[in-house]
Amino acid sequence: MQDVSVPDLTGKLAVVTGASDGIGLGLAVRLARAGAELVLPVRNPGKGATAVDRIHAAVPQATVSVRELDLASLDSVAALADTLNRDGRPINILINNAGVMMPATRHATAEGLELQFGTNHVGHVALTGRILSLLRAGRARVTTMSSAAARSGKINWADPQSERGYSAMRSYGQSKLANLLFGLELDRRSAADGWGIVSNVAHPGTTLTNLYASGPNLGRRRRSPVESIMKRLAGWGIFVQPVDAGLLPALYAATSPQALGGRFYGPDGFGQFTGGPTELAIYRSARDQADAVRLWDLSERLAGVDFAAV
Repeated sequence: MQDVSVPDLTGKLAVVTGASDGIGLGLAVRLARAGAELVLPVRNPGKGATAVDRIHAAVPQATVSVRELDLASLDSVAALADTLNRDGRPINILINNAGVMMPATRHATAEGLELQFGTNHVGHVALTGRILSLLRAGRARVTTMSSAAARSGKINWADPQSERGYSAMRSYGQSKLANLLFGLELDRRSAADGWGIVSNVAHPGTTLTNLYASGPNLGRRRRSPVESIMKRLAGWGIFVQPVDAGLLPALYAATSPQALGGRFYGPDGFGQFTGGPTELAIYRSARDQADAVRLWDLSERLAGVDFAAV
């Protein structure tokens, strides 16, 4: 497995959403090994405490704190941002990693947004916007996690919340395309307005995490077969990779001096399922800057943030 050489991050503060398990936890361990101080915003404090124990087991000297965050509630996002802003500590790395994938039936956030679009995209937009001053002060690297599903994703401008017809895969693809468009547009706006933030996007290929159990089983009476299929493929070493490999594109994007803003990183293997980290061509679905601007405006309204006012 090709690895990523992480520079010394001593004195740097890194915020990683969704770090209670899976790729987020793996990223947190790697950042801690490089000396970064960690803030882990998690939805489940119990799982967060277990994650801290696992990080300390791997990196005994790590400085880690847990904060509560439910990205499906903009009040929760605002509360976390208020806490971070009161602390006043510049943030050097933000990895927008947390997410939900393909619930069988439509679920909604506290504000009534479709759960995947609201959690994966709008919640992260709200968080990024509300802590923008800390990111600017830390001249931060912001890496947003997308997916290969963005390649076939489309923004349903007429019905972005899937109120008139829900498809688990279409809604997931839309949310991941939104992640990609947001990460690219954030870098353009930072460059134009002198924010000093480097924003890029990564995707993990097909990586075996609990997303394949937690998401597809929402709204189902009988357990989804997706998790068992993924485990079988991983056991055969076909099209599925472990967390230690899947985290590498995001780790590279968030830490490597060679990783640039406005770029997209993912696996270099067949179909982008597995492989070492590499720069990818931006998917055709994300090349229209007019779409990025339109989504930015919509997202600011939905998230209740105004980046220009920070």
